[in-house]
Amino acid sequence: MSYEKEKQIAIEAVTLAAQLCQRVRQTIRPEAIEKRDRSPVTIADFGSQAIICKLLSEAFPNDPIVAEEDAAALSQPDMANYLDQVTAHVQSLIPNATPETVIDWINRGNGKVNSRFWTLDPIDGTKGFLRGEQYAVALALIEDGEVKVGVLGCPAFSLGSDAPTDNGTLLVAVRNQGATMAPLQGGTLESIHVVAAEDASKFRFVESVESGHGDQTQQQAVAQAVGITAPSVRMDSQAKYAAVAAGQAALYLRLPSPKTPDYREKIWDHAAGAIVVEEAGGKVTDMYGKPLDFSSDYKMTDNQGVVVSNGTCHEAVLAALGATVPR
Repeated sequence: MSYEKEKQIAIEAVTLAAQLCQRVRQTIRPEAIEKRDRSPVTIADFGSQAIICKLLSEAFPNDPIVAEEDAAALSQPDMANYLDQVTAHVQSLIPNATPETVIDWINRGNGKVNSRFWTLDPIDGTKGFLRGEQYAVALALIEDGEVKVGVLGCPAFSLGSDAPTDNGTLLVAVRNQGATMAPLQGGTLESIHVVAAEDASKFRFVESVESGHGDQTQQQAVAQAVGITAPSVRMDSQAKYAAVAAGQAALYLRLPSPKTPDYREKIWDHAAGAIVVEEAGGKVTDMYGKPLDFSSDYKMTDNQGVVVSNGTCHEAVLAALGATVPR
């Protein structure tokens, strides 16, 4: 199966959603709404999810969508002003949108894991979005537990620069067809590949900005154990996967924080990035070398930590982890 239609619809959806996100970020100071878990969610999160779920539902009406947000909070009377703002931004790209249809489109992301489904993070790295730094719109198609299509829209990511930019990059991968990237504003998709082991200048690692998202002390020790001596590059979101896939870094580590040792990753935070790195020639596992499980639930309960590499250093990383992590 070529997945050509899936790829094209996913590219269109992610590109439109990224445009909305950039408009929100460029025109207003995003005001975060507190979700129950106190992580920030913005007008752009809701607008991005509405657009992507609309396009997916029209093209693939039988496919469930497992997305991060739902519209329960946005539907409350005291949130009417926020709903109006979300609707206005969606209308700038989909003119016939109404508050009612926006709510409906967002809630189409409340699907369940199935034999074939999409998983979506409408803004991965919301704190990065709010800070004016890296974030990603991340969409993936999963069939029989395997990611088949992944699209990452990274509006502040540009090859060759660690600093956030407004150029933006689109990364696309289809299983067994390789990984490609293009400017987010449009252009020809070109093949990308992970960094070669002998390219010492790019042999570095990336990790989350937020210290609570990992064990940065252990991550630094593991990176040094496999010969990476440069300081880490810290960025939010699946832009870290983009950095590894595009050859800007050799390793991305996300090890459990000592404060939350039982934390388990969500599928929408990794599915799109994982296939992009794998199709670029890299490798993705949990910290014990197990493949990431996208087939069971929205939480990867059977995996702990994430190791993303150019492939050549992967076994050394797992070995270094084995010396420090009880199994």
